[in-house]
Amino acid sequence: MDILIVTGLSGAGKTGVLGVLEDMGFVCADNMPCQLVGEYIALCKASENTIDKVAIVIDSRESHFGYNPQKAFSELKNLPFKYEILFLECEDAVLQRRYSETRRLHPMHDDVSIGIAMEREMLVPLKENATYIIDTSNMKTSELAKAVEEKLSKGVSLSSVRLVISSFGFKRGIPSNADFVFDMRYTENPFYIPELRYKSGRDPEVRNYVFSDETVCEQLDGIETMIRKLTPKFIEQGKRRIMISFDCTGGRHRSVAMAEALHDRLAGEYPILVEHRDLVYEAENIIDRFSGDDGKQ
Repeated sequence: MDILIVTGLSGAGKTGVLGVLEDMGFVCADNMPCQLVGEYIALCKASENTIDKVAIVIDSRESHFGYNPQKAFSELKNLPFKYEILFLECEDAVLQRRYSETRRLHPMHDDVSIGIAMEREMLVPLKENATYIIDTSNMKTSELAKAVEEKLSKGVSLSSVRLVISSFGFKRGIPSNADFVFDMRYTENPFYIPELRYKSGRDPEVRNYVFSDETVCEQLDGIETMIRKLTPKFIEQGKRRIMISFDCTGGRHRSVAMAEALHDRLAGEYPILVEHRDLVYEAENIIDRFSGDDGKQ
C-alpha cells in the first residue's frame, strides 16, 4: 500500500491536491489526528475493497487536539508502515492575498501574517523530512495538478537522499525551497538566435550552443564536484532532499540545458527528479511575442 502524508501551509492548496490525488486513485482523509493515523491505515488494509493508495492530510489544525507537528512527526516515525510526505510551500504575500480574497480566518491566528509565521515555525519538522516539496506560489490549478502527478508518477523509492535538479526563469521568481541556486544569465542567450529561439535546453542544438562557452563547462564541472562532496555531509545531517536550481531569464534555454547536463552526470548514483518550472510557460510566452519564421516581433 502506498501511503502519502499531505501537509504544508494553510492556503497553499491542500484541498486542491486532495482532489488530484482522488483522481489518481488515492483514498483520502482530511485533518486526521496523528494518533488515529495507524488505526485508519489498518482499517484501509482490512477493507473488503482493495485499497492500494492512501493519502492523509496532517497540518497545523493538529494543534486543536493538543499536538504540535514535532509530536506529530514523532507519531509518524513510530508507524509500522512506510510512507512519503508531500509538503506544500507558498510565499507569504501570496498566502495573504489568498486569505484576503476568500475572507477566511487563518487557523492559527486572527492576524493572517502572524498566523503564517506561527505555522511556518510549527511545520519545520515536517518540511525538513518531506519527500516532495511543491511551491504553489505561481501555480494555476492545472499546473498544481500536473506537478503532483509528475512527482508521484516517478516511481522512485525512498532513499537516504534525493536530488531535485530544477530550472526556472528569474523573471518569475526564485523557488523558495531551493538549496542551491546557480545563475546562468552571464552566458549568451540562445533566445536571440532565431533558429534556436523556439527550441529549448533539451534540444541538442541549444545544449551545444550553451556549452560552446568554456566558462559554462567549467561551472558544470565545479558544481558536479561540489555536489559529490557535499551530498554525504547532507546525508549525515539527516537531509533527505537536496534541490539544485539553475536560472536564466525565461527558464527555457540556458537553465534547462544546465539542469539536464547535471542530471546526465549524476544519474545512476542518486534518485533524481528533474523539474523545468517555466519551460511550458515560456514557450507560450515566446509564441505570443513572436510570429513568422523570421522571428521578427
